[in-house]
Amino acid sequence: MRLTAATALLFSASLLPAVVPTPASHFGHSIGVDRQLLDWDKVVSYFYGLAQSSDRILVKEIGKTAEGRPFIAATISAPENLRRLDRYLQIQQQLADPRRTAPAEAEKLFAEGKAVVLITCSIHATEVASTHTAVEFAYRLLTEDRPRFRRILQDTIFLLVPSQDPDGVDIVTRWYRKTLGTAYEGTNPPELYQKYTGHDNNRDWYIFSQPETRATVSQLHNVWHPEIVYDVHQMGPYAARIFVPPWLDPVDPNIDAIVAQECNEIGASLAVDLTGAGKKGVAINAIYDFWSPARHYQAYHAGLRILSESASAALATPITIRPDQISSHALGYNPRERSWNYLEPWMGGPWHLRDIIDYQLIALESCLYQAAIHREELLRNFYEIGRRAIARSSPYAFVIPAEQYDPGSSRKMLETLAFGQVEIEKAAAPFTAGPTQYKAGDYVIPMQQPYSSWAKTLLERQHYPDLRLYPGGPPKRPYDVTAQTLPLLMGVRTDTIADAFKAELRPAKQFPMTFSGVLPAGALAASDVESFRAINRAWKSGSHVYRDTKTGSFFLQPHAGDEVTEIPQPRVGLYKSFEPAMDEGWTRWVLEQFEFDYTSLRNPDIQSGRLRSRYDVIVIPDQPESTLADGYPPGSMPREFTGGLGEKGSAALKQFVTQGGRLIFLNHASDYALDYLGVKARNVVRGVPSREFYCPGSLLNIKLDTHSQLTYGMPAEVTLWSEDSPAWDVDDGAAKVLARYPASGLLASGWLLGEKYLAGKAALLDMPMGRGHIILFGMRPQYRAQSYQNFKLFFNSLLK
Repeated sequence: MRLTAATALLFSASLLPAVVPTPASHFGHSIGVDRQLLDWDKVVSYFYGLAQSSDRILVKEIGKTAEGRPFIAATISAPENLRRLDRYLQIQQQLADPRRTAPAEAEKLFAEGKAVVLITCSIHATEVASTHTAVEFAYRLLTEDRPRFRRILQDTIFLLVPSQDPDGVDIVTRWYRKTLGTAYEGTNPPELYQKYTGHDNNRDWYIFSQPETRATVSQLHNVWHPEIVYDVHQMGPYAARIFVPPWLDPVDPNIDAIVAQECNEIGASLAVDLTGAGKKGVAINAIYDFWSPARHYQAYHAGLRILSESASAALATPITIRPDQISSHALGYNPRERSWNYLEPWMGGPWHLRDIIDYQLIALESCLYQAAIHREELLRNFYEIGRRAIARSSPYAFVIPAEQYDPGSSRKMLETLAFGQVEIEKAAAPFTAGPTQYKAGDYVIPMQQPYSSWAKTLLERQHYPDLRLYPGGPPKRPYDVTAQTLPLLMGVRTDTIADAFKAELRPAKQFPMTFSGVLPAGALAASDVESFRAINRAWKSGSHVYRDTKTGSFFLQPHAGDEVTEIPQPRVGLYKSFEPAMDEGWTRWVLEQFEFDYTSLRNPDIQSGRLRSRYDVIVIPDQPESTLADGYPPGSMPREFTGGLGEKGSAALKQFVTQGGRLIFLNHASDYALDYLGVKARNVVRGVPSREFYCPGSLLNIKLDTHSQLTYGMPAEVTLWSEDSPAWDVDDGAAKVLARYPASGLLASGWLLGEKYLAGKAALLDMPMGRGHIILFGMRPQYRAQSYQNFKLFFNSLLK
């Protein structure tokens, strides 16, 4: 963004109408009335209407959604601040990098600058209230003359994203209106409310796969460097009415202590204001930890990440909760009892959409008011966090050689880090770091930079603490996963350099990589994930594709040699349950990114049979076997969405395999193959209690049989992604174990309890059946578009 872009959006005062439109006049009803949801185009037009009628707000489209809707952000502040917006942006950028700004100059900027607060709403579209709250809060802030509002407008730059998932706003509204007055009113729609990720769209904040994520990061986070980012959510209805920080343990050690302390301060102030307004059921230091960067982008970029989670209604349909329905167990507190972090329990009664909005309005105002009154100290601490980051000495740097076994994945890793504003440098000459001699062209990520915490948490191995509900008891569940080590997920050699070294370095913006092995002329390495995109493009252009059956290398022209054979383009079917599965969406995204053709298969498509004439391979994404078999039970959804594969589906899948098809099951879907297709294997961790076996999103070491087509291009030892994933003992002598856990040392990054249950067990199986094969993945090889190294296992399974 150029510094003049903001002022280009200002409207001439002479064009402003006299009256700011009320929400009721625009939407045809008051905000928060029962059984009324909003259309995204009306939300967009309302915000543009506010910008045309008030000199306190600017509105800009900052991108398009996955389905092509406008993705907007509003900037709200006092008119004199908006007229000098370029100057405040310049101050933020100077304070964001202390290398540019000496302490004496920074002191002047602390006095002049404004606190920048970004509030994002309804990233989860079934959490409907916050888009309504954004509409009403913006209107109030523009029209009500109150001392707190005047202070907010004077001392903050408020960036507001009315929805982080506009597609989902319309999907949920459309479904809600369709089911109003029926038995299904208030249910969630039978489709993912973000095209590819559904509820996982707030787990995308370090791989940046989706357009909404990329727009928010590139146009707001990385431009304005907000001191506070407040993400507004909802949770289940049977406990607290709202959660705000302080966070539960653990706190990622790469999050600066100042950030964590300020989150405690601002969160506790929100709790004070909510309680002071008479709102009961306020929980702090409960449920949500401060660990995963998949949700906490700004916390590694010198800003606070504030979260609130409000109790939900049935979308916009009110519910009544009886006292006996209030849970007696929640992570970090008992919702039925008074405690220091839950001082006024809420013990039931009616709960409306309007109630959620009322809580959220107080929380939004409180957050912005705290930012306003603590403006100078927020700016000062923001600068100090950057100073601490550029003074980091341990480790000194990470080095990524330009020669890699998987050049495409390695380039993607560096591009991902660079998108998150990590500075990457390239060696202009050979250098020595530690005991290793590196080449010109190798990449260096020094830790003496403002966002070294971000780089460090993504590049190092995680050591998640062994937290229990009580000594010797079940594990204390992390809110999300426990590992995010990109070099392990992506198969990239990354060296950690402890001590200082000298090298002739230049900033790098492009990241060309070379293959570390030897290839015949014209070959595409099986180890390079980009080779799969190349062969799909070749097929689409009408060309032929050949593969070396010894090395797995691809050729796009005929190649001499007994081991080279032509391979056909696979006809891929991807199962899509009516009960939406995020893993299905991620699988679609990965297939599309690498340009595989596929067809989505619903229950009737499979139950109709004759699958082998239409498909070579069918993929069943990660989903519980009971969901695959039975789907939504009768009466829970309209009839056309109920049921699963049933007996006809399992019979059709068996026939498909015996006739020569390949049937691929990902992660927990593998249990379906054992229970319904007669696969002779036993999932050794199925039914084991969590106090004995627990792997809540971790990277585990495995050993591969590299003599199989499925393992072409893979090293002998890799890591897999496990979320209590299955592992097997095999009773079928014809089965091929293609991946096996070692006898010890299984944990590579994250947290694992019960290593003994996995030691020596199978993690990837090729099970012959008739003329075909059933392939069981004890992992999600395409996990959240992150595990690039294991994409190749998945892609190989699609090819003949």
